Amino acid sequence: MPPGSRSRNPPQEPPLFNTTPDSLVREARTLIEQSRNVQNELIKNFKPETATFATVLLPLAQNDNASKARSHVITLHHAVSPDQALRDASNEARTLLNDFAAETALREDLFVLIDAVWKKRTEEDLDTESLLLLEKEHRRFICDGSGLPAGQKRERFREIKRTLSGINVSFQKNLIEESDGIWLLPQELEGVPPDVLARLEKGAPGNDGENGGKMCLTFQWSEYFAAMEYATNGHTRKRVFLGNENKCAENVPLFSETIMLRDEAARLLGYANHAEYRLENKMINSPQEINSFLADLRSRLAGRGAQELAELRQLKKRDLGQNNYDGHFYIWDYRFYSRMMLQQRYSVDRQQIAEYFPLAATMPAILRIFEKIFGLVFIEYGTPNANGITPSLFDSGHTWHGSVRMCTVWNRSNGRSGGFVGYLFLDLHSRPGKFSQAATFNVQPGFTYPNHTRHHPSTALICNLPAPTASNPSLLTHEDILQLFHELGHCIHDLVSMTRFATFHGTQTVQDFCEAPALMLEMWCWDPRLLSEISGHHITGVKIPEEMVTGLVGCKGVNSALACLRQLHLCMFDMQIHQPQPSHMASSSKISELYGDLWSEITGLECVPPPPPPQQNRGWGHGQATFFHLMGDYDAGYYGYLISKVFAMDMFDVGFKGRIGDDRVEREGRRYRQLVLEKGGARPAGEIVRGFLGREVDFEPFLKELGLN
Repeated sequence: MPPGSRSRNPPQEPPLFNTTPDSLVREARTLIEQSRNVQNELIKNFKPETATFATVLLPLAQNDNASKARSHVITLHHAVSPDQALRDASNEARTLLNDFAAETALREDLFVLIDAVWKKRTEEDLDTESLLLLEKEHRRFICDGSGLPAGQKRERFREIKRTLSGINVSFQKNLIEESDGIWLLPQELEGVPPDVLARLEKGAPGNDGENGGKMCLTFQWSEYFAAMEYATNGHTRKRVFLGNENKCAENVPLFSETIMLRDEAARLLGYANHAEYRLENKMINSPQEINSFLADLRSRLAGRGAQELAELRQLKKRDLGQNNYDGHFYIWDYRFYSRMMLQQRYSVDRQQIAEYFPLAATMPAILRIFEKIFGLVFIEYGTPNANGITPSLFDSGHTWHGSVRMCTVWNRSNGRSGGFVGYLFLDLHSRPGKFSQAATFNVQPGFTYPNHTRHHPSTALICNLPAPTASNPSLLTHEDILQLFHELGHCIHDLVSMTRFATFHGTQTVQDFCEAPALMLEMWCWDPRLLSEISGHHITGVKIPEEMVTGLVGCKGVNSALACLRQLHLCMFDMQIHQPQPSHMASSSKISELYGDLWSEITGLECVPPPPPPQQNRGWGHGQATFFHLMGDYDAGYYGYLISKVFAMDMFDVGFKGRIGDDRVEREGRRYRQLVLEKGGARPAGEIVRGFLGREVDFEPFLKELGLN
């Protein structure tokens, strides 16, 4: 075990990360060879008439369990390792593993056995999870080309899948390696908080050199959003916004090629388009139904959105003065004037509020909340030094960077640590070469061994919060706290899931439900008692004043229609490009124009001044080049964030609303853990939700949250 443990030893060692580039690729090849051998043995030993779940599906699933316990560690390096060579090797390993998955899906000899088991499924007494596994594997083979006859179509499909795998790896690599920024003079950054300015790279003193006297503002979230919210110079905000929207230009053709290849692959399989292909097995499985849901929500929000935008326009007009206001309200104005509205109308000063939420004290307080809700105990390994580094963990290979912290997680039993649950890694600060947004990465899934013992999961919380310095602690805005609750919601789902098979572990549910547990926990961040409980001024330690909390909670719905319309922009863009019209497929510039046009049309926010007639190219950016969700598992599925919020709001209302801070919350938290989180994807999502609610889903809490009830 790692040195510095403050608990009894867990029954399972944590994963190791002290590897080399060659060993990463070699291990990926070994996993592939082991899996291929399992497949070949099944083909050798069984015929369709002798194939059963126990003889065919179970060995495949057990091999998948063992393989994922190693492959997830291998592929994690591409997103978090500080070593470029390790990131490159991890990407090479990802490509090998993806290519093997595509190869497996086209093995007709293996599909014949699985198809035989599927056709005889009623003859076997299969439990729910086993039946879902059989259904999932049978469907996967069909959707990945096994239904295609041998010949030209199948070979073209195989080629497309291989190409898409390589494109995906390149796209994600470009995003992670992106390090662009804009050099600006101090006066151009007027209004940006001093602690942000202190972190920026400085040019040569005075006017020496091209960047003399300037500071480089990068597109890392903490710097980008600080400029968009606080820079008083509108031209600066425009430059920063357009710079961010035009980064990763090398991803533009990759995105376009992906859209075209996905459409071609779907048509080869007999689907009308990629959206129809992807939605077939979701909770809502019709593109038309999703399109209708999004259009109806847009229509309902339009009036409120226009009203909110009109109020922001008036605020900008008063701020600039009649003579300096040109009548336009641009996207780069939105965050600046929304922040100003909160401060002027609700006395909400985000920087002042952040002083009561230092990361060093707030993170343990948040974990204590999760301990109480879900009946857990988090015990940190090692003792971080003054710089937040835990040398013993990194030196022993148990973390991938010195700033990463690791907790053992246990069940709470009668106020004491009970059975072991798993490992939680906390990688909270930004650094070069790291995945630049907030996410949860499964490090090792949980599953059941053939001898009925348990393989315990490991999960990683990845954030990009500013690192503390000698003069400035890392302070959390309320948005940061929302983000932490959201991602920790995924982490808890990942930790407490009790599925038999890794393929259903944790968040591996249908996509239009998997965000619900995380979104539900965001609602806790608006409870005054909870905010007070996790607060403590970074100097004095005193709790956040009641009037400050009242103001913050009171502004919860401010500009919520515009925020939801922005979500709708991303959802509708996703659905349109995956139900392509010829004009959308013609070129990368057409897709870029569609992205920008929809943003303006749906939200009412202006992108850039319209070109003079005759109308020229409207492309002012290519935001799709950084839309990593659509290159991952959210293609034709980004709507899932909105649908998941329907489930999240209903579950929160039924289980937790008005109960935070009293004894009932523990009872409901345990019930929620048992009925929702522990199930992972091993039960149909609709059944899981109904089991917790005790009824069908009600849209009313979702509409009420948006002010539409």
